[in-house]
Amino acid sequence: MVFSLIHFFPFFGFGIPFVMYFLPSIVALARSKRDLLAIFLLNLFLGWSVIGWVVALVWAVKNDVPVAARYYR
Repeated sequence: MVFSLIHFFPFFGFGIPFVMYFLPSIVALARSKRDLLAIFLLNLFLGWSVIGWVVALVWAVKNDVPVAARYYR
């Protein structure tokens, strides 16, 4: 069998763009973000626009603010 790049076309033609499109969701999953579902939905529906993708990426890499504990008396 002759090695050629044509065998890797499905990965380069579909795999890499798919990973790049969902990069904010992958980063959020890797960082165990509290708003993972919201980031995924933003990425899914607005990721096609550059602004939506950038907003999702910034949201995914930003640190979570700790939830303030409520003290009951």
